[in-house]
Amino acid sequence: MAQDTLLRIEDLVMYFRTMKGPVQAVDHVTFELGYKEAVVILGESGCGKSSLAKAILRLLPRNIDTYEGKVFLDGSELMGMGEEEFRQNIRWAKISMVPQAAMNSLNPVLKVGDQVAEPMMIHMGVEKNAALSSARKMFEHVGVPAAFMDRYAFELSGGMRQRVAIAMALVTAPALIILDEPTSALDVLTQANIMNVLKRIKQELEISYILITHDIATSSELADKVAVMYAGQIVETSDAMRFFTAPLHPYSQKLMASVPRLHGNAEPDFIVGQPPSLLNPPKGCRFAERCGFRFDKCSEEPPLIEKEARQVKCWLHV
Repeated sequence: MAQDTLLRIEDLVMYFRTMKGPVQAVDHVTFELGYKEAVVILGESGCGKSSLAKAILRLLPRNIDTYEGKVFLDGSELMGMGEEEFRQNIRWAKISMVPQAAMNSLNPVLKVGDQVAEPMMIHMGVEKNAALSSARKMFEHVGVPAAFMDRYAFELSGGMRQRVAIAMALVTAPALIILDEPTSALDVLTQANIMNVLKRIKQELEISYILITHDIATSSELADKVAVMYAGQIVETSDAMRFFTAPLHPYSQKLMASVPRLHGNAEPDFIVGQPPSLLNPPKGCRFAERCGFRFDKCSEEPPLIEKEARQVKCWLHV
């Protein structure tokens, strides 16, 4: 693993057990993230993006069927750690998460200031008054007045709740924050404000992000790298500049073509059909049924092909 790599995931698998068979939510995913870098994971709803986040943080559901692979953080392998060691030393201490809907993750009967201070008390052993002092500074850092520490979640707007969730993720000074659709429940103006906060924090605190989203326009503001996920698999990884100007995978090209343009007369395109079921995904290329470039070789599963320091899972680039 390169010295400038913060996180590396190798062949990560997470299947859910159901009465109809295992759901292949995360299927042999491999990618890496550098220090002070933001990787955006793009894909349609149901492609496994949030499941990947839970697999990294080991937030496993009760119906887990298969969970295996390798996860390295700062050179240390995490999958071999016991659950208590992982909970105490990794989850929220070195990797934290901003959830999709802050209202669902904040406790309605506790003051938000106490909730932001709690990770420091649990994972760092900080005394309560000192933790509250750090929480107050973090509130100011994300643009929430310190007076709001004594409020409850239901007393805050959606944007303020999301800022509180960001403060909670930052308070232990983790190396990596996973952002799971952090702006999806917000109006357009509030989305822009939250993205500006995230960009400023990334520069000031020199932190790394994994941003999970289906919003291509929003993600382009923050991304250094892009990973495209389809039917539980990573089908393309690229630096952001080349991805947003010339994506390689046919699915990536369709995603980019679906974005409305401010200039030009081209109408947004769409992808025909539906994503395959993860209960019984098709053999070969999982996008083949919806792809306009399909040919005989697509009945075989393509490998991740290296092309100009990018990776693409498509026979067209062999």
